[in-house]
Amino acid sequence: MDQVGNTIALGLKNSPRYRWFILATVSIATFMSTLDSSIVNVALPTISSEWHANLSTLQWVVTAYLLTISSLLPVFGRIADLLGRRRVYSWGFLVFTLGSILCGVAPNIWFLIGMRILQAIGASMLMANSAALIIANFSPKERGRALGLTGTVVALGSLTGPALGGVLVGLLNWRSIFYINLPIGILGYLAARIILPHDQPHQNKETFDFVGALFFTLGMISLLFSISNGQSWGWRSSPILGGLFVGTLSLAFFFHTKLRVSNPMIDLSLFRIRPFFIGNITGLLSFVAMFANVMLMPFYLQHILNYSPAQVGLLMTAFPLTMAIISPISGHASDRIGPIALTTSGLLVTAIGLYYLSTLTITSLFWQIVPGLLLMGIGSGLFQSPNNSSVMSCVPPNKLGVAGGISALVRNVGMVIGIAFSVSLLQNREAALLIGVDNPTPLQQVTAFVGAYHTVMLASMSIALIAALISLNRKGYTSES
Repeated sequence: MDQVGNTIALGLKNSPRYRWFILATVSIATFMSTLDSSIVNVALPTISSEWHANLSTLQWVVTAYLLTISSLLPVFGRIADLLGRRRVYSWGFLVFTLGSILCGVAPNIWFLIGMRILQAIGASMLMANSAALIIANFSPKERGRALGLTGTVVALGSLTGPALGGVLVGLLNWRSIFYINLPIGILGYLAARIILPHDQPHQNKETFDFVGALFFTLGMISLLFSISNGQSWGWRSSPILGGLFVGTLSLAFFFHTKLRVSNPMIDLSLFRIRPFFIGNITGLLSFVAMFANVMLMPFYLQHILNYSPAQVGLLMTAFPLTMAIISPISGHASDRIGPIALTTSGLLVTAIGLYYLSTLTITSLFWQIVPGLLLMGIGSGLFQSPNNSSVMSCVPPNKLGVAGGISALVRNVGMVIGIAFSVSLLQNREAALLIGVDNPTPLQQVTAFVGAYHTVMLASMSIALIAALISLNRKGYTSES
C-alpha cells in the first residue's frame, strides 16, 4: 500500500499541475469544516427542542468550537512552521474525524460541547495551514485565483450544509450530520499523505515558545468565555469579572514574553505590514457582522415563521450559493486590480444586506427573505478572496504558517464575538421590549424577538460600514508582494 501511494505521489509531483492537486487537497479540509459548521447551525433548533436547552447554553455548541480554534490556531501555525505543514495537516484530519464521530453519539448537551472542542483541535490543525499551503505553492499572479477557488469551496460547503443538514435532520436525526465527516475525513487524510509536499522542519534550531503559547491560550479562553457569557451570567458576576481579569493579565504576560524570546509564537512585527494589519482588522469586523445573522436566522425562520428544518436549509443556501459564484470572479479580479475596491465594495454590500434583513417581520414570506441573503452572499464573495490574498501575499515565506494561523485566528475570534454579541444584544433588547409584561402572550414573544432581531441587524450594519471605511486604507499593497 505504501509503495502504491509513493508511486502515485511521485507521478503527481512530476505533473505541471501539481500545485492544483495541492489546492484540491486543501479544499477537502475547507469543505469539511464549512460543511460541518453550516450543518450545525441548521440543527440547533432541533437539538434545543430535544434536550430543552436554552439559547444561552445552546450557543456553546458553536462557541466552544470557535473558542478552541481561536486559542489554538497560532499554536498549530507555529508548530507547523517548525515540524512541517504536511505532518500537522494530515493529523488534523484524523482528530477532526474522531471528534465528529463522538459528537454523533453524544448523550447530552455538555458531552456534545466537549466533543465539539475535540473537533476544533483537529480543525485548528487544518485551518492554520490551509492558506500557507496555497501561498507557498502558487505564484503571486495566481494566488488571488487560487484563494478565490478556495472561497468557492467555502461557499459550496456552506451551500451543501444547510440543504443536506435539513434533509438529514428531517429524515433521520441531528446526529447524522456529524457522521458524514467520516468518509470525507478519511479521504482528506489519504490525500494529504500522498499529495502534500514533504516539507522539511526548520533546521536552524528554532524553539517553540511554550510560555507564550500557555499565556496566549489561557488569555484567549478567559476573555472570549467572559464575552460570551457576560449577558446571561451578569457582567458584574464573579466568574465574568474573574475571566476578564485573568484573560487581560495573561495576554499582557504574553506580549511581555514575546519581547524577550527570539522565536515567538506570534510574530507581532507582521502587524507593521500595513496590508496585513488592515486586512486582519477588516476581516475581524466582517465576521462579527456576518455571524450575528448566521446565529439568529435559523431561529427566526424556525421559531417565528414556523419553517421546517428542510425549508430552513433550503432558504439559507441563498447566501453561500451567491458567494460560490462571486468568490472566484472576485479573486481573479484582485490579481489584476488589487484588493481595495473589491473589499470595500463587498463590505458596503454586506451592510446593505444587513439593513434589508432589519426590515423583516413576523409575517415575511419566503421570497421577501431571499434578497437579504443574496446581498450578504455578494458582499462576502467580493470581500473574502481579495482580503485573504492581500493579507497572505505581503508576508515573508518563512512566516506563512504563523501568518495563516493569525488570519484564521482573527476570523474565528470574529465569529465568536459575532455570536456572543448577537445573543447578548438580542436577549437584552427582548427583555427591554417585554419589560412590565409578567406573562407575555405568544404574539408578544415573537414580536419582541423580531424587534430585537432588527436591533442586532442594524448594529451589525454599522460594524460593516466601519470595516468598509478601514478597508480604504490598504496603502502599501502590490500584487507582486
